[in-house]
Amino acid sequence: MKDLKPLRERIDALDDQMLELLAERAKVVGEVADAKRGSGLPWYQPERERQIIDRLTGRSAGRFPEDAIHAVFREVMSACLALQKRLSVAFLGPQGSYSHLAARHVFGLAVEYHEAASLSGAVDMVRSGTSNYGIVPVENSTEGGVSSTVDALLEGGVFLRSETVLEISHALLSHAPNLPAVERVYSHPQALGQCRMWLARHLPQAQLVHTASTSQGARQAADDPKGAALGSALAGEIFSLKVLARRCQDGEGNATRFLVIGQEDAPRSGKDKTTVVFSVHDAAGALYRVLGALADNNINMSKIESRPSKQKAWDYVFVADLEGHRTDEPVARALAVLHERCPMVKVLGSYPRHEGPPLVP
Repeated sequence: MKDLKPLRERIDALDDQMLELLAERAKVVGEVADAKRGSGLPWYQPERERQIIDRLTGRSAGRFPEDAIHAVFREVMSACLALQKRLSVAFLGPQGSYSHLAARHVFGLAVEYHEAASLSGAVDMVRSGTSNYGIVPVENSTEGGVSSTVDALLEGGVFLRSETVLEISHALLSHAPNLPAVERVYSHPQALGQCRMWLARHLPQAQLVHTASTSQGARQAADDPKGAALGSALAGEIFSLKVLARRCQDGEGNATRFLVIGQEDAPRSGKDKTTVVFSVHDAAGALYRVLGALADNNINMSKIESRPSKQKAWDYVFVADLEGHRTDEPVARALAVLHERCPMVKVLGSYPRHEGPPLVP
């Protein structure tokens, strides 16, 4: 049998080296923070962290799992930042929600998390300065837009900073011994919609109860011996619920797009998306003429939806995602035309778009 002692001693030596390098990295991060304060630059830029992880992932060449690179360096950067200033992040709670999982993917564990009781509450925390950043779901691949998030963003006062796409896999969580014993299913309306056919097949008699979040549903199911919740396995662990079924969502490819919000605009990254809100005059062809400005400047519009303006009955605004940053010349030209042709134009933010497959929680 090969002597393991030399190998273990080598691992110990490598660990010692990594610890020294981590301490050196934290020191340099502190110097960067001092330089930013002296120059009046923002003390934290989430886009820079994504660039670091993307660069390291590209250099791995299969020597270390890509998911592990993200996880390891996400926590390294989170810890280094916490040594300088405690970052606060708002999310739709309680803990164990998919917003919580997305926040941990983006910001790591070494931040101060603020639970909000509603999506508008999470946006309000950032708008008021209670939290430095927030993360909110805006769109699901099967159920479409999250209307309460869009409405909260339309009130203004925050900028979109980045987006991330998280794979959504719902588990049925309960104290009940089996599926026939479940009489009520608690969850957010989006989650219930994503599992509509599964619920019809396996729990056709169960009452569906809407909650503010999937983790709030788990909290309520924990107090109901005949209740169950649709949510993350993490929510089951937090509220001591057992998993009666996994992957309850209808079909594969279920994912939710989350937006990071802050009080400052994001700099250009070269791989950006711009979200703009506009209204049009009540006249034939008004929307056609506005969208023509995008086509004339060869701008791809990846999404458009209409929302009530909340100003008067039957009055609507349009929310559109455009490829490119607001400072890119074609996007800037198109936005200038929109300002000429529309009664109202508001850019919610230009930010680095998510690339690659959805993140796995």
